[in-house]
Amino acid sequence: QVHLVESGGGLVQAGGSLSLSCVVSSLTISTNGMGWFRQAPGKEREFVASINWSDKRTVYGDSVKGRFTISRDNAETVNLQMNDLKPEDTAVYHCAAGPGAQAMAIYTYDYWGQGTQVTVSS
Repeated sequence: QVHLVESGGGLVQAGGSLSLSCVVSSLTISTNGMGWFRQAPGKEREFVASINWSDKRTVYGDSVKGRFTISRDNAETVNLQMNDLKPEDTAVYHCAAGPGAQAMAIYTYDYWGQGTQVTVSS
């Protein structure tokens, strides 16, 4: 059984920063990379950022470019540093992984965490 567990969410004022972490519980997980997605109430799940394991290539959604940074600590942990947060960044943030994970292609991710709430007040 593979578990992805996110942490680090919370309430922050606009312009502030938060750092999210995602830990993969199973050391046998086969994944091409990991990604972060977010979902606000009444909206579809949106791609935020991804990192490829082999070439460390990172990809970002247009709405977060220049403000968010994805990084990998070790084989089991991926972080998302979020700076200059805006009220429109408010959402539940999910990390995801999978053997065929490909950047923003949500259907290529097989494993998902339960999510962590990020709320940005104006």
